[in-house]
Amino acid sequence: MTDDTAPTGFPRGIGAPATRALNAAGYTDLAQLSGVPVDELKALHGMGPKALRILGEALAERGLALGGPS
Repeated sequence: MTDDTAPTGFPRGIGAPATRALNAAGYTDLAQLSGVPVDELKALHGMGPKALRILGEALAERGLALGGPS
């Protein structure tokens, strides 16, 4: 099993703009996103559908999930 988490605490592949957006919103680790409403993350500048998909998949691998619409 490989570790696909980048040194930022988020999965590789979400892109720098999404990582910056998450950090600016105070999120520094994937587990912090568990239960966060998808609409809240969509509103972050730099967060696109690909990043949301990758984050959702990474959370699911850990038995966690994003929250529903806010």
